[in-house]
Amino acid sequence: MTLQVAALGELGHQLYRLQVRNGKYYARMAAKNYIRKRLITPTRGLITDRNDFILADNKENWRALILPEETTDAVATIKRFSSIIPLDEYALNRIRREIRHKRPFVPIMLRDFLTWDEMARIEFNTPYLPGVLIDVGTHRFYPEGAALSHIVGYVAPPNSKDIAHSALLSLPGMRIGRSGIEQSQDELLRGTAGSVEMEVNAVGRIISEINRVEGTSGKKICLTIDHNLQQKVIHHIGQQIASAVILNCCTGEVLAMVSTPSFDPSLFDNGVSHEQWIAWINDQHTPLVNKAVSGVYPPGSTFKPAVAMAALESGIFSTTDRVFCSGHIDIGGTRFHCWSRTGHGSVDLHLALKYSCDVYFYEVARRIGMNRIAQTAHRFGLGVSLGIELPHTRTGMIPTPAWRRAHHHHWNLGDTIVSGIGQGFVQVTPLQLATYTARIATGRAIEPRLVRAINGIETPAMQNSYWPTLNMHPPFLKALREGMFAVVNEPHGTAPQARLNLPNIALAGKTGSAQVRRISRALRESGHFNSANLPWEYRPHALFICFAPYSAPRYAVAVVVEHGNAGAECAAPLARNIMYDTLLHSTLKI
Repeated sequence: MTLQVAALGELGHQLYRLQVRNGKYYARMAAKNYIRKRLITPTRGLITDRNDFILADNKENWRALILPEETTDAVATIKRFSSIIPLDEYALNRIRREIRHKRPFVPIMLRDFLTWDEMARIEFNTPYLPGVLIDVGTHRFYPEGAALSHIVGYVAPPNSKDIAHSALLSLPGMRIGRSGIEQSQDELLRGTAGSVEMEVNAVGRIISEINRVEGTSGKKICLTIDHNLQQKVIHHIGQQIASAVILNCCTGEVLAMVSTPSFDPSLFDNGVSHEQWIAWINDQHTPLVNKAVSGVYPPGSTFKPAVAMAALESGIFSTTDRVFCSGHIDIGGTRFHCWSRTGHGSVDLHLALKYSCDVYFYEVARRIGMNRIAQTAHRFGLGVSLGIELPHTRTGMIPTPAWRRAHHHHWNLGDTIVSGIGQGFVQVTPLQLATYTARIATGRAIEPRLVRAINGIETPAMQNSYWPTLNMHPPFLKALREGMFAVVNEPHGTAPQARLNLPNIALAGKTGSAQVRRISRALRESGHFNSANLPWEYRPHALFICFAPYSAPRYAVAVVVEHGNAGAECAAPLARNIMYDTLLHSTLKI
């Protein structure tokens, strides 16, 4: 009897200890047997154009994940999963690598973009797949496809170096921007992770969701681009290898930026095949390069207004000083040819711009020197960083004697002479040419901008878009504008093809043809040379810059057609068509 009482007393004591004194502790321990908690990948922020048209969106898809801490043998589980849903060696190596390097509570992607049949097979085999669950994720979708890929950019799975900088990137389905706005605004677009608690049964099947803490979606980025205008520019360019930029002269907003050929950015979301990557890399037309900001070209005669301003500001030349053009000029034992074999006769600044007389600008460059030209070109936005919200931009090059000496070479007078017509070492980007044109048109230090608003709040650049003056003498700027007006609208100008057929609206512009190889004197003087007969890669680049309306400049356009031969014949009509559509584009918000 005594033993029975003692046994009942001990049993009561243990029940009291388990249920009362330590009840809460064991309740929590028991909960761990049926509550699974995991982090939720945040939704990446949208990218839209100026009219709220979505340029980068998210689409839902089903995926299979594994939680390593929920299985005693992850390797065996993955092997069983692969026998149900085949995984190739590349995927298996990735999964093994992530298991080694990620924390056990971080889910790992087994398979993305599951079909209904694959999901049914996984659900049926849940008892044999501990730690495996089906989840809904998102992938990046670009409605405009290749039309805006160079601006919007693309995303790709993060690598180990990326994850080391941000633990958020270790979550399944996370993507990182690799080019364009996706890259430059990546941290704003990512968002913050949420969490979810789920009730599961003994074999790991999800019974219900107990608690969910939503994460924060990435911020919405509104661009200055108008996607309809972008499509119109692409239509005008057609199959040409070219780039074009439309800039608002007053605000600095980039309304369209086209680089052709292009690529489909959606291909990067789940990994580009080796064959596709090699095809892109070996394509001489460089579809992956945004030529508008990363392509550098000799500006040719589009550089002449900058040289003219340098001459006027130097005090060595005035608008009325004249130079005689016989078709060439001999300097230091070298003959430098004008594009016109018969010459232009006696020309002042206005006629030199109108006729695009090379001899005039050879003489200007010789007299004022390269340093003055470089200083003025930089103030116009050539050969400098413009700070636009895009990665991989290039600054081009406005050479100087000091730069040449720093590279252990001698600067020759001939280098100055050819720089006077935008050849030699001079290199600029199409975006710089558009900015330069806007600065000529307004006399202000316009800076190009692509990001209009973030989560509906205008960026500081858009709020304070009254740009400072260039501090250039107004009559000098007027002389440049009048010369560019004459190019298009006066008899014998070099670009009558660019004239607008609009009442009371005139366009002012400047042609350019930039050689990519030297033409011998004998060939020039033979009378039979025609660059249009050269192989495509040896033909000059065709360029044209313009602004309109002439009386109250609103838009600047720059066009570069790679190996398009003559700026007047190729680039000028293209720029005219682009400007025409820009002026008539009724949906554009100013």
